[in-house]
Amino acid sequence: MEQMISIVIPVYNERPNIKPLLENTVSVMRNGRFNFEIIIVDDGSTDGTEELLRDIKREYPELKALFLRRNFGQSAALTAGFRYAKGDVIITMDGDLQNDPSDIPLLLKKLDEGYDMVSGWRKNRKDPFFSRKLPSIVANWLIGRLTGVRVHDYGCTLKAFRKEVCKNLTLYGELHRFIPVLISLFGAKIGEVVVKHNERRGGESKYGLNRSYRVILDLILMLFFKRFATRPLQFFGLNGGILFLIGFIIELYLTWIKLWHGKDIGGRPLLLLGVLLIITGIILFGIGLLAELIIRTYYEASEQDIFIVKEILD
Repeated sequence: MEQMISIVIPVYNERPNIKPLLENTVSVMRNGRFNFEIIIVDDGSTDGTEELLRDIKREYPELKALFLRRNFGQSAALTAGFRYAKGDVIITMDGDLQNDPSDIPLLLKKLDEGYDMVSGWRKNRKDPFFSRKLPSIVANWLIGRLTGVRVHDYGCTLKAFRKEVCKNLTLYGELHRFIPVLISLFGAKIGEVVVKHNERRGGESKYGLNRSYRVILDLILMLFFKRFATRPLQFFGLNGGILFLIGFIIELYLTWIKLWHGKDIGGRPLLLLGVLLIITGIILFGIGLLAELIIRTYYEASEQDIFIVKEILD
């Protein structure tokens, strides 16, 4: 049976690009004789995108439009697309025409080599250097260095997934940039191909330097997810124990000076430092216990597994 391909496209105020995007994508998929659907997720657009999608639905029977009640962000829009996709393979791409639909067969061919996800690499990127390319270069290097997941271009939306690895993804904030990291947590095999990148022809870019701080915060969250998402006590307990031990040694040293040498220790800053470290260590250990209880309650109440089964041999 021929596999079904779902193309998920989140859009926000991209009315000028919708029709040419659909024409190009449908042309590529029909010429390739693929069995496909296109899911455009309208993320609360205010420029008439919703009305346009309703009008052109008759021209494209493969089109499915999801309309979100307000602007939730690209991560939430992608999650919505994943939930409603019926395909065995899911393709994601931007709605600004900078991703080229002609690269979709290339992604699918790479996916057939045994990968669970194939990420696009905009090697020759058509964006301003200082406002877009430079921050992206720094972010890609930093994410790869800290997470150990080596991908050249985390920010490229053009990706291909097997449905079993993305159906369990819940994205929020700026986590769409960290999809390769999240996928790697389940042991997925990740590939990468060089894709074309076009200049923006219509609409306005939604990205800028103001997002860099949010990306950094989500990177910290990713590092915690990668190592301690299911065992937070090991993180908080270890650091709390180290601080407690250092504080205890300091206080033990000051006690020895007081009892054996008769020196006054009441005015020493070291005394306050030792007390502070002991209290901080106890607090961190307590936070670790609470986090452990919250994590266990979350998984038990939501009935969500902390693993994904790749195959069952019956």
